[in-house]
Amino acid sequence: DWQTGLVPLYLKTVLADDPVLGGVPSVFTIHNTAFQGLFSPDELQWIDVPRELYTAEGVEFHGRASTLKAGIRFADRVTTVSPTYARELLTADYAFAFGFEGILASRAADFTGVLNGIDTDVWDPERDRYLPTPFGADAPKGKVDAKRALLETVGLTPDAASLARPTIGMLSRLTYQKGFDLLADAAGRLMALDASWILLGDGNGHYEEFWTNLARTHPDRVAARIGYDDRLAHLIHAGSDLFLIPSRYEPCGLTQMSAMRYGPLPIVRATGGLADTVQVADEPPKTGTGFVFREFAVDALLDAIRRGLEAFRNGRRWKALQRNALKQDHSWDVSAREYVKVYRGTENREDLHGIRQGTDADRRQLRTDDQRRQDRSR
Repeated sequence: DWQTGLVPLYLKTVLADDPVLGGVPSVFTIHNTAFQGLFSPDELQWIDVPRELYTAEGVEFHGRASTLKAGIRFADRVTTVSPTYARELLTADYAFAFGFEGILASRAADFTGVLNGIDTDVWDPERDRYLPTPFGADAPKGKVDAKRALLETVGLTPDAASLARPTIGMLSRLTYQKGFDLLADAAGRLMALDASWILLGDGNGHYEEFWTNLARTHPDRVAARIGYDDRLAHLIHAGSDLFLIPSRYEPCGLTQMSAMRYGPLPIVRATGGLADTVQVADEPPKTGTGFVFREFAVDALLDAIRRGLEAFRNGRRWKALQRNALKQDHSWDVSAREYVKVYRGTENREDLHGIRQGTDADRRQLRTDDQRRQDRSR
């Protein structure tokens, strides 16, 4: 992200003739172009960025200096955190490139999306220390125990009716990006559905207050916990039946992947990494893993939720979709192999050959130069 954006710039400019680092290639990874590392151009003098780089072809971005732009402009390769987000960022009318669509289009040949992974040691229902009964794919009792514990933890009565009713979990930052304005617009119609709702997260104060009030108004079916609690996060994964992620845009997203390891099926908008990781639940359920909507609109959201609720009530279809979800491999093993391809491809590019590795004498000289720079700064 923007915090490392100056590294490619230094390698191509002030360190270009360095005996060790000169010519070393770099790969710069973007998580979210909304975070741009913007500073006054007057501050460049303090971080060894030549003033002549403050141009439209350099680091200038709408009257500010952007370290995100520096990374994109000067890296040999650029990646982002999902293939679909990479394609979206190259689309001229995509609103959530936040002005970076032009420079990314100029780097299109060197730009790719590599899907994030999840920590399968942390998110493992068979070894999860927060669950009353750890469970696997063929252990339905553990799932029932987790749902009962979840309802009890958030203050919803775990009676037969509540256990039979579908529970929709949400674990999210409460922000505009995550679609919480859409949920607010849909709230009246959402409450008319036969489902329980459990939210854990924090963010925009307006949305925090909205969900707190919604829980007060519907204390038998809505629970909202503002903040973060690790145990509750794991119980929401294990005890929910559906997992709702209605993001306006989503570079990757992780909770849809971790949720599928525990049995809840995700309801997502088809954007970014959500589109890459959740397959539309088809009929019959051959490959589907969740319920997807495309238009960012209340009717589209409600349609996807209703499809999820209908599937939940069809036991045979529901189990088949859960089996599909459990088969997915979203571990870092898969992602790491893709990153290795990118790194090796960058290292082996013909136009980057001849990189100096640096001798011991070179490294001693580098340390001497570093000491001189430190002395001058004192």
